[in-house]
Amino acid sequence: QVQLVESGGGLVQAGGSLRLSCAASGRTFSNYAMGWFRQAPGKEREFVAAISWSGDWTYYADSVKGRFTISRDNAKNTVYLQMNSLKPGDTAVYYCAAGRLLVLTANEGAYDYWGQGTQVTVSS
Repeated sequence: QVQLVESGGGLVQAGGSLRLSCAASGRTFSNYAMGWFRQAPGKEREFVAAISWSGDWTYYADSVKGRFTISRDNAKNTVYLQMNSLKPGDTAVYYCAAGRLLVLTANEGAYDYWGQGTQVTVSS
């Protein structure tokens, strides 16, 4: 089992920045690729970004490419999502997820463990 706890969400104005963190415990964190997903009110959950176990490879949704950066610190068992140039359309509950992936993917079914989510609200 891997337990994931997100933090860092909040209310920010459009154009602002936030950094989300996801702390992992349980099985060896560095064995897992990590992903961030989000779910806006009334919409399905969607992929945001993913990072390989080593941190060497990343993958982003087109909607956040160039604005968001995913990173990880295996010594701290933590994955981050730096979000810049935020837009009202980024408003959602953000979830981190862990999976033993051979290839980074946007398919949420490939991820085995999920956090409880953290709310991000971007005002116009």
